[in-house]
Amino acid sequence: MTHAAKVVANRLEGGRLDGLAIAEDEGYAVQNEANAALAARLGAIAGHKIGATAEGMRKLLNVPGPIAGDVFASTVHEKRATLRLADYVHPGVETEMAVRIGRDLTPDEAPWTKERIAAVVSAVLPAIEIVDNRYVDFPKAGAGTIIADNAFNAGSILGPETTDWQHLPLDRLTARTLIDGKEVGTGLSDELLGHPLNALVWLADRYAGLGRTLEAGHFVSLGTITPVQWIKGPCEVRIEVEGLGEVEVVFE
Repeated sequence: MTHAAKVVANRLEGGRLDGLAIAEDEGYAVQNEANAALAARLGAIAGHKIGATAEGMRKLLNVPGPIAGDVFASTVHEKRATLRLADYVHPGVETEMAVRIGRDLTPDEAPWTKERIAAVVSAVLPAIEIVDNRYVDFPKAGAGTIIADNAFNAGSILGPETTDWQHLPLDRLTARTLIDGKEVGTGLSDELLGHPLNALVWLADRYAGLGRTLEAGHFVSLGTITPVQWIKGPCEVRIEVEGLGEVEVVFE
Protein backbone atom coordinates (compact mmCIF):
# COMPACT_ATOMS: atom_id res chain seq x y z
CA MET A 1 0.00 0.00 0.00
CA THR A 2 1.37 3.43 -0.91
CA HIS A 3 1.78 6.20 1.64
CA ALA A 4 -1.15 8.08 0.06
CA ALA A 5 -3.36 4.99 0.21
CA LYS A 6 -2.54 4.57 3.91
CA VAL A 7 -3.49 8.19 4.60
CA VAL A 8 -6.78 7.85 2.70
CA ALA A 9 -7.75 4.59 4.39
CA ASN A 10 -6.89 5.92 7.82
CA ARG A 11 -8.94 9.09 7.31
CA LEU A 12 -12.00 7.31 5.95
CA GLU A 13 -11.93 4.34 8.32
CA GLY A 14 -11.23 6.27 11.52
CA GLY A 15 -7.93 4.60 12.37
CA ARG A 16 -4.64 5.76 13.78
CA LEU A 17 -1.77 6.49 11.41
CA ASP A 18 1.74 5.37 12.30
CA GLY A 19 4.82 7.31 11.24
CA LEU A 20 5.51 7.10 7.49
CA ALA A 21 9.19 8.04 7.82
CA ILE A 22 9.03 10.74 5.14
CA ALA A 23 10.48 14.24 4.95
CA GLU A 24 8.42 17.43 4.73
CA ASP A 25 8.52 17.87 0.95
CA GLU A 26 7.54 14.25 0.41
CA GLY A 27 4.77 14.78 2.94
CA TYR A 28 3.28 17.50 0.73
CA ALA A 29 3.53 15.24 -2.32
CA VAL A 30 1.72 12.46 -0.46
CA GLN A 31 -0.85 14.98 0.77
CA ASN A 32 -1.53 16.10 -2.79
CA GLU A 33 -2.06 12.52 -3.98
CA ALA A 34 -4.18 11.52 -0.98
CA ASN A 35 -6.35 14.64 -1.18
CA ALA A 36 -7.21 13.96 -4.82
CA ALA A 37 -8.69 10.65 -3.67
CA LEU A 38 -10.30 12.04 -0.51
CA ALA A 39 -12.06 14.77 -2.47
CA ALA A 40 -14.27 12.12 -4.07
CA ARG A 41 -15.72 11.40 -0.62
CA LEU A 42 -15.27 14.65 1.29
CA GLY A 43 -15.85 17.24 -1.43
CA ALA A 44 -13.59 19.68 -3.18
CA ILE A 45 -10.86 21.55 -1.34
CA ALA A 46 -12.48 24.71 0.05
CA GLY A 47 -9.67 26.07 2.17
CA HIS A 48 -6.38 25.51 3.91
CA LYS A 49 -5.05 25.34 7.44
CA ILE A 50 -1.70 26.31 8.88
CA GLY A 51 -0.50 24.44 11.92
CA ALA A 52 2.29 25.15 14.38
CA THR A 53 2.31 28.91 13.88
CA ALA A 54 2.53 29.26 17.66
CA GLU A 55 5.71 28.17 19.43
CA GLY A 56 3.73 26.09 21.90
CA MET A 57 2.16 24.10 19.09
CA ARG A 58 5.54 23.48 17.43
CA LYS A 59 6.78 22.03 20.71
CA LEU A 60 3.62 19.94 21.17
CA LEU A 61 3.85 18.48 17.66
CA ASN A 62 7.64 18.22 17.71
CA VAL A 63 7.99 19.97 14.35
CA PRO A 64 10.63 22.58 13.43
CA GLY A 65 8.28 25.08 11.77
CA PRO A 66 4.76 25.69 10.47
CA ILE A 67 2.97 23.00 8.47
CA ALA A 68 -0.07 23.16 6.21
CA GLY A 69 -3.00 21.08 5.05
CA ASP A 70 -6.21 21.31 3.03
CA VAL A 71 -9.83 21.49 4.22
CA PHE A 72 -12.63 19.69 2.35
CA ALA A 73 -15.95 21.34 1.52
CA SER A 74 -18.15 18.82 3.33
CA THR A 75 -16.32 19.52 6.60
CA VAL A 76 -16.83 23.31 6.52
CA HIS A 77 -19.69 24.88 8.51
CA GLU A 78 -20.86 28.46 9.08
CA LYS A 79 -21.04 30.12 12.50
CA ARG A 80 -22.42 27.14 14.47
CA ALA A 81 -22.22 23.38 13.98
CA THR A 82 -23.43 20.28 15.78
CA LEU A 83 -21.04 17.34 15.41
CA ARG A 84 -21.05 13.73 16.56
CA LEU A 85 -18.17 12.61 18.74
CA ALA A 86 -18.51 9.15 17.21
CA ASP A 87 -17.36 10.55 13.85
CA TYR A 88 -13.87 11.31 15.19
CA VAL A 89 -10.98 9.38 16.71
CA HIS A 90 -10.10 11.99 19.35
CA PRO A 91 -11.34 15.47 18.37
CA GLY A 92 -10.08 18.80 19.54
CA VAL A 93 -10.84 22.45 18.89
CA GLU A 94 -8.52 25.31 18.04
CA THR A 95 -9.35 29.00 18.33
CA GLU A 96 -8.27 30.64 15.11
CA MET A 97 -8.40 33.61 12.78
CA ALA A 98 -8.96 32.96 9.10
CA VAL A 99 -8.77 35.03 5.95
CA ARG A 100 -10.60 34.85 2.64
CA ILE A 101 -8.38 35.06 -0.44
CA GLY A 102 -9.58 37.65 -2.95
CA ARG A 103 -7.60 36.48 -5.99
CA ASP A 104 -5.29 33.69 -7.08
CA LEU A 105 -1.81 33.80 -5.55
CA THR A 106 0.45 32.17 -8.11
CA PRO A 107 3.93 30.75 -7.56
CA ASP A 108 5.62 33.32 -9.79
CA GLU A 109 4.56 36.13 -7.42
CA ALA A 110 6.70 34.88 -4.54
CA PRO A 111 8.35 35.92 -2.35
CA TRP A 112 5.53 37.75 -0.60
CA THR A 113 5.63 40.50 2.01
CA LYS A 114 3.07 41.32 4.68
CA GLU A 115 2.18 44.55 2.88
CA ARG A 116 1.67 42.91 -0.52
CA ILE A 117 -0.36 40.04 0.82
CA ALA A 118 -2.68 42.35 2.77
CA ALA A 119 -3.99 43.61 -0.56
CA VAL A 120 -5.31 40.15 -1.53
CA VAL A 121 -7.21 39.51 1.72
CA SER A 122 -10.89 40.17 1.05
CA ALA A 123 -12.11 39.35 4.57
CA VAL A 124 -10.95 38.31 8.04
CA LEU A 125 -13.05 36.03 10.23
CA PRO A 126 -13.00 34.08 13.48
CA ALA A 127 -12.85 30.31 13.06
CA ILE A 128 -12.80 27.06 14.94
CA GLU A 129 -10.62 24.38 13.47
CA ILE A 130 -11.75 20.87 14.29
CA VAL A 131 -8.67 18.70 14.66
CA ASP A 132 -8.56 14.95 15.15
CA ASN A 133 -5.75 12.93 16.69
CA ARG A 134 -5.62 10.20 14.05
CA TYR A 135 -2.07 9.16 14.95
CA VAL A 136 -0.51 6.35 16.94
CA ASP A 137 1.89 8.81 18.62
CA PHE A 138 1.87 12.27 17.06
CA PRO A 139 4.99 13.68 18.80
CA LYS A 140 6.95 10.84 17.19
CA ALA A 141 5.12 10.76 13.83
CA GLY A 142 7.30 13.40 12.19
CA ALA A 143 6.37 16.50 10.22
CA GLY A 144 6.15 14.60 6.91
CA THR A 145 3.53 12.19 8.22
CA ILE A 146 1.42 14.91 9.83
CA ILE A 147 1.59 17.02 6.65
CA ALA A 148 0.54 14.04 4.51
CA ASP A 149 -2.61 13.78 6.65
CA ASN A 150 -3.50 17.51 6.42
CA ALA A 151 -2.00 18.30 9.80
CA PHE A 152 -4.79 16.94 12.00
CA ASN A 153 -7.54 18.83 10.15
CA ALA A 154 -11.05 17.41 10.38
CA GLY A 155 -13.03 20.52 9.50
CA SER A 156 -13.64 24.21 10.13
CA ILE A 157 -16.46 26.38 11.44
CA LEU A 158 -16.20 29.86 9.97
CA GLY A 159 -17.60 32.96 11.62
CA PRO A 160 -18.85 36.24 10.17
CA GLU A 161 -16.65 37.83 7.53
CA THR A 162 -15.27 41.31 8.22
CA THR A 163 -14.40 43.02 4.94
CA ASP A 164 -13.33 46.39 6.41
CA TRP A 165 -10.69 44.77 8.59
CA GLN A 166 -7.88 47.21 7.80
CA HIS A 167 -8.62 49.32 10.89
CA LEU A 168 -8.11 46.38 13.24
CA PRO A 169 -4.77 45.76 14.99
CA LEU A 170 -4.64 42.21 13.66
CA ASP A 171 -1.68 41.26 15.83
CA ARG A 172 -3.19 42.54 19.10
CA LEU A 173 -6.62 40.92 19.14
CA THR A 174 -7.63 38.91 22.19
CA ALA A 175 -9.07 35.46 21.59
CA ARG A 176 -10.98 33.34 24.12
CA THR A 177 -11.98 29.68 24.22
CA LEU A 178 -14.94 28.64 26.34
CA ILE A 179 -16.26 25.13 27.00
CA ASP A 180 -19.74 24.91 28.52
CA GLY A 181 -19.47 28.61 29.36
CA LYS A 182 -16.16 28.33 31.24
CA GLU A 183 -13.09 30.07 29.85
CA VAL A 184 -10.34 27.51 29.25
CA GLY A 185 -7.91 29.55 27.17
CA THR A 186 -7.04 33.09 26.14
CA GLY A 187 -4.32 34.60 24.00
CA LEU A 188 -3.26 37.36 21.64
CA SER A 189 -3.21 37.04 17.87
CA ASP A 190 0.52 37.80 17.76
CA GLU A 191 0.88 34.07 18.55
CA LEU A 192 0.53 33.59 14.77
CA LEU A 193 4.18 34.09 13.77
CA GLY A 194 4.12 37.54 15.34
CA HIS A 195 1.30 38.74 13.05
CA PRO A 196 -1.54 36.82 11.32
CA LEU A 197 -0.44 38.10 7.92
CA ASN A 198 3.04 36.67 8.53
CA ALA A 199 1.37 33.26 8.66
CA LEU A 200 -0.35 33.91 5.34
CA VAL A 201 2.97 35.03 3.82
CA TRP A 202 4.52 31.79 5.03
CA LEU A 203 1.82 29.70 3.34
CA ALA A 204 1.92 31.63 0.05
CA ASP A 205 5.70 31.25 -0.12
CA ARG A 206 5.61 27.58 0.91
CA TYR A 207 2.99 26.83 -1.74
CA ALA A 208 5.01 28.75 -4.31
CA GLY A 209 7.97 26.52 -3.56
CA LEU A 210 5.73 23.51 -4.21
CA GLY A 211 4.38 25.01 -7.44
CA ARG A 212 0.91 25.45 -5.94
CA THR A 213 -1.51 28.35 -6.32
CA LEU A 214 -3.65 29.67 -3.46
CA GLU A 215 -7.00 30.01 -5.18
CA ALA A 216 -9.39 32.95 -5.08
CA GLY A 217 -12.35 32.31 -2.79
CA HIS A 218 -10.55 29.80 -0.60
CA PHE A 219 -10.10 30.53 3.09
CA VAL A 220 -6.94 30.06 5.11
CA SER A 221 -7.15 29.26 8.83
CA LEU A 222 -3.97 30.75 10.26
CA GLY A 223 -3.29 28.65 13.36
CA THR A 224 -4.52 28.42 16.91
CA ILE A 225 -4.18 31.42 19.21
CA THR A 226 -5.02 29.53 22.41
CA PRO A 227 -3.88 26.00 23.27
CA VAL A 228 -5.71 23.14 21.56
CA GLN A 229 -8.56 21.75 23.67
CA TRP A 230 -9.06 18.00 23.35
CA ILE A 231 -12.72 17.09 23.72
CA LYS A 232 -13.46 14.52 26.41
CA GLY A 233 -17.22 14.21 26.05
CA PRO A 234 -20.42 16.01 24.97
CA CYS A 235 -20.01 19.76 25.36
CA GLU A 236 -20.58 23.17 23.80
CA VAL A 237 -17.57 25.19 22.65
CA ARG A 238 -17.58 28.91 21.88
CA ILE A 239 -14.63 30.93 20.68
CA GLU A 240 -14.44 34.70 20.54
CA VAL A 241 -11.97 36.88 18.67
CA GLU A 242 -11.95 40.56 19.57
CA GLY A 243 -13.37 42.75 16.83
CA LEU A 244 -14.35 39.78 14.64
CA GLY A 245 -17.08 37.86 16.48
CA GLU A 246 -17.67 34.36 17.74
CA VAL A 247 -18.16 30.79 16.53
CA GLU A 248 -19.77 27.80 18.22
CA VAL A 249 -19.70 24.03 17.97
CA VAL A 250 -21.67 21.45 19.91
CA PHE A 251 -20.34 17.92 20.33
CA GLU A 252 -22.93 15.26 21.08
